[in-house]
Amino acid sequence: MKTLRSIQKWINDFENLVALMDDLEVLIEFQKAGEVAEDEVDHHYQVIEQHFEDLEFKNMLSEEGDVLSAVLQITAGAGGTESCDWAQMLMRMYLMWSEKKGYKVRELNHQPGDVAGVKTVTIEIEGDFAFGWLKGENGVHRLVRISPFDSNAKRHTSFASVYVYPLVDESIEIIVNPADISWETMRASGAGGQNVNKVETAVRLRHHPTGIIIENSETRSQLDNKNKAMQLLKSQLYEIELQKKMAARDAIEAGKKKIEWGSQIRNYVMHPYKLVKDVRSQAETADVEGVMNGEIDAFLKSYLMLMGQKNEHKNL
Repeated sequence: MKTLRSIQKWINDFENLVALMDDLEVLIEFQKAGEVAEDEVDHHYQVIEQHFEDLEFKNMLSEEGDVLSAVLQITAGAGGTESCDWAQMLMRMYLMWSEKKGYKVRELNHQPGDVAGVKTVTIEIEGDFAFGWLKGENGVHRLVRISPFDSNAKRHTSFASVYVYPLVDESIEIIVNPADISWETMRASGAGGQNVNKVETAVRLRHHPTGIIIENSETRSQLDNKNKAMQLLKSQLYEIELQKKMAARDAIEAGKKKIEWGSQIRNYVMHPYKLVKDVRSQAETADVEGVMNGEIDAFLKSYLMLMGQKNEHKNL
C-alpha cells in the first residue's frame, strides 16, 4: 500500500503540472485578446516553475535507500578543544534542521571532549527520506573563526567529519556471520548516576572483514545496546552495498580519509567576513547564523540537483 501511494502521488503531481500548463496556454490566449493582465500570466508561470522544480527535486530522492531514516556520525578532527567545539556546533545544526523537518532524533553514542564539545557523536534521525536529504553531507566540514578559547583572539581553522548512512528497517534483510564479529563492553561516559559508573552497559562491536567499529551507549541495558549496535552495523553494510551499486563508494571514502586542508566539502567562515560555501555545488550564503540554526536546505538541494544532473549526463 505504501508503494502504491507513492506511485499515485507521482501520477497526481504530474497530472497537476499538465493541468497547470493547459491553464497557462488559455491565459496566454486571453492575454493576447486583452482580457487578462500580463502580471496574472507571469504569476501563473511562476507557480508552474515552482511546481516543476519541486517535482524535479523529488526525483533526486528516488534512489534505493533514500526513503529510509538516517544515522549521522560527527567526528572532531585534529585540533583539540577547537575541533571538539566545532563538532558540537555541527551536531546542533543538524538537530535544529531535523526539528524543522519534523524528524525524531535519538542520540546513540556520545564521547565528550576533554574541555568542551564532543570528540564523536552518533545520532539517529528518524523519518521518511532523512537519508535521501542528508546523503550529500558525507565529508569534511571546515570552520574559520575567532576562537573563544584563545585569549589572544586569533583566527583559527577547525575541521570535523560527517558520515551519514541509511538505517535499515525490517523490510531489508542483511545477514551477518557471527564469526565475523566480536564484542567488547565498557562503562558508559557522562551523566547517569551510579549505574553508569558501576555497570558496563556500553558496547563496542567490531566487524572484522570491513573494519567497521560500532559503539553504542544509548540505554542502560547492555542487551538493548547490543541489538542497536547490530542494527547500525547492518545499516552500514547496506550503505556499502548501495554505494557499490552506484559506483560512488570510493569517492565518499576518499573525502573522509583526512580531516584536514583540501578535503573539505563545505567552508563555514565567521571571520573576517561571513560566508558558508559548498565546495562541490558552489552554493553559498552570507547568513552564517541561519545555517548554524539548521537552515541548510539550500545546500542539501543544490548538491542533490548537481548529482542528479551528473547522473542524467551519464545516462545520455
